[in-house]
Amino acid sequence: MNSNNEQLTVINYQLLNQYNEIAHFCTSRQGGVSVGNYASFNLSPFLGDEATSFAHNKQKLCHYLGVAADKLIIPFQTHGTVIYEIDETFINLKSDEQSKYLNGVDALFTQLSGICIGVTTADCVPILFYDPVKKVIAVAHAGWRGTCARIAEMTLQTLMENYKSKPEDILVVIGPSISPDVYVVGKEVVENFEMAGFDISEIIIDRNNVFYLDLWKANQLSLEKVGVLKNHIEISGICTFSQQEHFFSARRLGIKSGRMLSGIMLKNGLMG
Repeated sequence: MNSNNEQLTVINYQLLNQYNEIAHFCTSRQGGVSVGNYASFNLSPFLGDEATSFAHNKQKLCHYLGVAADKLIIPFQTHGTVIYEIDETFINLKSDEQSKYLNGVDALFTQLSGICIGVTTADCVPILFYDPVKKVIAVAHAGWRGTCARIAEMTLQTLMENYKSKPEDILVVIGPSISPDVYVVGKEVVENFEMAGFDISEIIIDRNNVFYLDLWKANQLSLEKVGVLKNHIEISGICTFSQQEHFFSARRLGIKSGRMLSGIMLKNGLMG
């Protein structure tokens, strides 16, 4: 294990900074002990990093957040559209049962305080949700498949169904991910979005018959379609592929590489 004592650096968002009752962040590559393609602040336990390195990194983040390690919830994502709630029933499960519950999950939501929910990414889009009226939070992982299947929209609808959230109240952040400047996709991906009802002219840039996909815009349009206000969506504008020294990029490093964690938490003292 590397003895890296580099300071942990995280990104926060202006849209959510005004709410003292929540903590939110996206980690960077800096501040951990992982090596090689996981260097250094890898926060995924699922992609081949040394278990001790991941555990050290997770503990460092938990110390920063002021929570116990078992209060940081990270699902095993599969580019699907399964959305699960983290509630008291989940918290009371044994750790192996919790792992089983989190297998194949790409979005989480909770109203419990003191529980940080997060998704891991390295080019895919991390999305954070906060309803300051109902005091409920959510996270979603949206690669091209999840975006095309409208996981952002589905997550928002889940909050509406479970907590009677109003879309006009919900704040959404689209975090660091691959940008439309560099995200080249094949014709079959374009066709998938077309079949899913997206306006291709809004999200695909054709440069000499090379297609670039704007995942940021695709998720923004999907959310606006169900009533999220334009000024309630913040797009970080940070490209993970272009800034590989600061962020993990699976397109550069391969699938077996590190991941950032984007998380959100209701601080203790609230309902839940």
